[in-house]
Amino acid sequence: MNIHVVMIEPEIPQNTGNIARTCAITGAKLHLVHPLGFKIDEKSLKRAGLDYWDKIEMEEHNSLEEFLRKYPPERNHMFFATTKGKTKYTDVDYSKMDEVFVLYGKETKGLPEWLLEKYLNTKTIRIPMLPTLRSLNLSNSVAIITYEILRQQNFETLQGISTYFDE
Repeated sequence: MNIHVVMIEPEIPQNTGNIARTCAITGAKLHLVHPLGFKIDEKSLKRAGLDYWDKIEMEEHNSLEEFLRKYPPERNHMFFATTKGKTKYTDVDYSKMDEVFVLYGKETKGLPEWLLEKYLNTKTIRIPMLPTLRSLNLSNSVAIITYEILRQQNFETLQGISTYFDE
């Protein structure tokens, strides 16, 4: 199972650092789509990712259009995470997919409207939440959805019991 976490124009370096750490821990590939709201070498980004930056596979894209040309949604198992999504993230059967792309929008605006309009009924997913609040933190959303994909794959690529403290 190859999981691709795609961040469209992320704005907050700490969120991206936390997401990078989630990608490192789970083996997911991180895609960063420019423009970014920070520099990749920014101190707070590195601090949030701690010592995990050298353990992630990362690909940068100059624009969303460039990313979509390289990875067309119609030819890939691609989902757009949004509070406006039509399908709960748990209602998708990821278990038979070899590769899954999940796109997340920038913290202040989410995914572009034109993208949501095009794929709203076929490829959008959402995390259920109270309707009176805006949304979860972006890095939390990435972790929740990534682990659901892994759960449906029976965590095949992850170890079952941590040996970190067993020395």
